[in-house]
Amino acid sequence: MVKNVKKSDNVTAKMYDTLVRPVITEKTFASSEAGKVTFLVPLCASKDDVKAAVEAIFNVKVNKVNTIRQFGKTKMFRGRQGVRSDYKKAVVTLAEGQNIDVTTGI
Repeated sequence: MVKNVKKSDNVTAKMYDTLVRPVITEKTFASSEAGKVTFLVPLCASKDDVKAAVEAIFNVKVNKVNTIRQFGKTKMFRGRQGVRSDYKKAVVTLAEGQNIDVTTGI
């Protein structure tokens, strides 16, 4: 669980656990030119946790964080019913002139 991540200059393991991976699609790639980067985060991560992690890991200034919780869909696989996992995305708006190159990975 990711809890009590405070903003500091020290990068901790909890901060790396907060950002699971960047979401790279055509839509998120186009919004990265406008200073927005999308990350997949744990369901328990708060906006403050995500902001502190992005600022510490990438050394950028974050203006705003929006989160989206997506519930898993019910799907059929080989005649049996299954459920995809729930997940949470965080859209991070960076300050003017700041950018993150997510194509290279974390």
